[in-house]
Amino acid sequence: MYAVVHTGGKQYKVQKGEVLRAEKIPGEVGDSISFDRVLMFSNDEDVIIGQPMLTDVAVRGHIVEQGKARKIIVFKYKRRKRYRRKQGHRQQYTAIRIDSIEGPGSPELKQKETAPDDIAEPETGAELEQKSQEVSEEVRAGSGEEE
Repeated sequence: MYAVVHTGGKQYKVQKGEVLRAEKIPGEVGDSISFDRVLMFSNDEDVIIGQPMLTDVAVRGHIVEQGKARKIIVFKYKRRKRYRRKQGHRQQYTAIRIDSIEGPGSPELKQKETAPDDIAEPETGAELEQKSQEVSEEVRAGSGEEE
């Protein structure tokens, strides 16, 4: 099972358990992160592609490290003009361990679907209307307003 997420202006293919080095994301080591911009999801049987994003897929992970990459040298030079500029740069990154990928047909989602047995049946429009009137009456009674 894998997913393609969009973060930091780039797209990354991620799988459960792997470490992703992405552009700097604010947060401390150990903080949990959820990627909401998922472009593609595959559960080894089906491939679902977003148009442009998938709304029912979540990729969750936690920050492992905040750091800087190796230094690169930027050297500009123009011959015969006495022009030379040397500059270094270290790009900041965040290392993220992917904990779970939740989507249609994933094991994490199936566990959540089968766990709660005490969920009530959906209410009809008349029942919802009656409950909303009862709640509004309780609010008015609690705030001291009179009808």
